[in-house]
Amino acid sequence: MLRGRVTLQMGKLSFRLAGVALVIGLTSGPQQLMAAQPTFQSGAPANSDAKTLPRTAEQKSRSQGLMSTPLVTSGTASTITEPLHLKISLSQRQVTLYRGKTRVKSFWIAVGRKGWETPTGKFRVAQMLRDPAWAHPLKKGIVIPGGDPDNPLGRYWIGFWTDGKNWIGFHGTPNPQSVGTAASHGCIRMYNKDIAELFPQVTSGTPVIVER
Repeated sequence: MLRGRVTLQMGKLSFRLAGVALVIGLTSGPQQLMAAQPTFQSGAPANSDAKTLPRTAEQKSRSQGLMSTPLVTSGTASTITEPLHLKISLSQRQVTLYRGKTRVKSFWIAVGRKGWETPTGKFRVAQMLRDPAWAHPLKKGIVIPGGDPDNPLGRYWIGFWTDGKNWIGFHGTPNPQSVGTAASHGCIRMYNKDIAELFPQVTSGTPVIVER
């Protein structure tokens, strides 16, 4: 049991316990003890790795009306991704994938043969197919179904030019020895492994630039 002396003097409550004197100021009205409340940052996900300002600075910014979303002092809250585009060099027999101005990767290609030259200019991906069927450009009725190992288009098709009837685009080939030459009817042939790598990296609307 603790023993001590309690006195009330001039609005102060004082008492002595175990040789320690304590003084507590009294107020004229009741006071409530406020427990510290957790602070949630709007706009920041729970698993964000962004580092924000210390809580005291954040509260100061909010009180001054300077802050509607958490300020980031280091790390990245989000990454602004530059758009992808493809550039074909007919003379070099290559297509290069760019992100913004940064070269990502180049692939060997085959281009249109004489009389079936690949058109030059600026285009956009307009059609993407897996296991496309192939129709002979000169002989009506000759069609090789998608997925057939003899299909001249391989397993993937990325179309970027059309006159409303005929199409030109990227595709694989069952004749890998033709890659690096002018051998197609205007299309861009690629090694099957390369078109499989490129296909998931582009989308409808991806720019395609074709140069001599």
